[in-house]
Amino acid sequence: MDILVTQVFNGLSGGSILLLAALGLALTFGQMGVINMAHGEFMMAGAYTAYVCQQLLGSAGVSLLVSLPVAFLVGGLLGVVLEATLLRRMYHRPLDTLLVTWGVSLILQQLARDLFGTAGVDVAAPAWLSGPVEILGFAFPRSRLFILVLAVVAVIAVTLVLKLTPLGRRIRATVQNRRLAESAGISTRRTDMLTFFIGSGLAGIAGVALTLMGSISSNLGTSYIVDAFLVVIIGGIGQIKGAVIAAFVLGVAQSWIEYSTSASIAKVIVFALVVAFLQFRPQGIFQVRTRSLV
Repeated sequence: MDILVTQVFNGLSGGSILLLAALGLALTFGQMGVINMAHGEFMMAGAYTAYVCQQLLGSAGVSLLVSLPVAFLVGGLLGVVLEATLLRRMYHRPLDTLLVTWGVSLILQQLARDLFGTAGVDVAAPAWLSGPVEILGFAFPRSRLFILVLAVVAVIAVTLVLKLTPLGRRIRATVQNRRLAESAGISTRRTDMLTFFIGSGLAGIAGVALTLMGSISSNLGTSYIVDAFLVVIIGGIGQIKGAVIAAFVLGVAQSWIEYSTSASIAKVIVFALVVAFLQFRPQGIFQVRTRSLV
């Protein structure tokens, strides 16, 4: 029973990290058809934001809480700059966006090395996230629980924005039929920028969460970008609920396989399972319903 609870919790914890990394991609890739390979570097920017906040504020508890909105703003602004300068000319040209954003990711990695050095840096966890907490007789790390709660809050916030706000209605209208949305008076240009801001800002928050897992460096984003895209593709392009299911399923599967093998073998097996799943259901768990006639 202990092993079962431990492995399930480890899987949910790993899935919450994947979900935070993929949530922004589910928005930008789903709406604009942009393969943003720099999304991982936006996560890196969020992680370094947490590091800078701690250097300036000193207190680990205060700096973590401050760094969450600041990292959202930093990641969002990076996304808006990228969208306004390069990606706006390449909508629905995924291969072009892949190459361009890959180049941007290399530039951001080198910039991080110039600013912070090549060695990894650590962000101290606040005292209230240190040690385990007992729930029903089982001990769970506080930092992992915090990341899990953060992922759930992020999903709820994004869902509420999409379902209840005018911006959410504009986003859904643009996804369903861009031309019809424009004819109805919706500024799809502004909607795209705001969507990219939110999606990239979520990457910044994911970066802050990753500082609780270990050292951060310029290569932080490359460790998660492929898995984040897998979550988006398995869940269904632009489907938040699909991304949630896919992230936690992949997290739990990798945790169980890793328990009896190793981390590298578990990644290979999970990737093979993903390929097999997409052979039978290439559209993912859920499919976008549109009103397009073509």
